Amino acid sequence: MTSQFEASFRVGQVVHHLLFDYRGVIVDVDPIFQGSDQWYDTMAKSRPPRDRPWYHVLVHNAVHQTYVAEQNLEPDETGEPISHPLIEDYFDRFEEDAYHPRQRTN
Repeated sequence: MTSQFEASFRVGQVVHHLLFDYRGVIVDVDPIFQGSDQWYDTMAKSRPPRDRPWYHVLVHNAVHQTYVAEQNLEPDETGEPISHPLIEDYFDRFEEDAYHPRQRTN
């Protein structure tokens, strides 16, 4: 299955979860849902579309990461950075309300 939808958010963008009212930063984007049917049936109670983008998000003031459908996110308007122990694994700086991905070396 391929997605015909372009992602509305990008890696490094700070977002707000509409249903669970938390802030986070996007660390990866899947063009369509990549989880299992079991995970979707158990966790995705609002039944968001599987054929639209889903995001891996580091949650502010937490140690976990979430997997979120695009329809449940909006841009964060606070302009504040995220506190998460893995931030430095993904990003090298916070500038102009977004994180800049760490340069990968081979």
